[in-house]
Amino acid sequence: MPEKTLSIVVIDQVPERADLITAGLNGAGYAEVTVISNTVDLVGRIAAINPSVIIVDLENPRRDTVEQMFRVSQQVKRPVVMFVDQSDSDTARAAMDAGVSAYVVDGMQPERIRPIVDLAIARFNKFHKLESQVEELSTELAQRKTIEQAKGILMEQRGLSEPDAYGLLRKASMDQKRPLVEIAESVIVASKVGL
Repeated sequence: MPEKTLSIVVIDQVPERADLITAGLNGAGYAEVTVISNTVDLVGRIAAINPSVIIVDLENPRRDTVEQMFRVSQQVKRPVVMFVDQSDSDTARAAMDAGVSAYVVDGMQPERIRPIVDLAIARFNKFHKLESQVEELSTELAQRKTIEQAKGILMEQRGLSEPDAYGLLRKASMDQKRPLVEIAESVIVASKVGL
């Protein structure tokens, strides 16, 4: 049984298809379904609803639709499932690049909805976990570069060895109860002022 708090937004401009998707979602146990048929201010409307998953149903996706999904996925950060009746490899690739978690050709079939939604959520969560890890590593690398630059400055200005320069930075960090990278940034700023 799906989570009771899972809410889904269905974006479809054809009421009959939207009704079929809603019925398929309800049949799969998803009770909280909102249909959006007008895509004016789509990002704002989706943000206001704050769904768990976004489902887009299209006959033939156009470039502007894919670009709109990119804006949605960047700003709302939710799993996006796109059902299309027709597609080509360029459009499918563009949709995946736009952040679509599941891209399903040949339309929506009610018996497939639950596994597709589950897959989209799992794929979205995995991607965002990797994205967070990359961001953390980038931050850590930038901090290490800052610390290395500060050590170099101290080594040059005070004639210290690398371990002694690091020890000085670390001692200042502990004494001032500030992160090591902040002390390193202060050393770098001070060296530029002194020029």
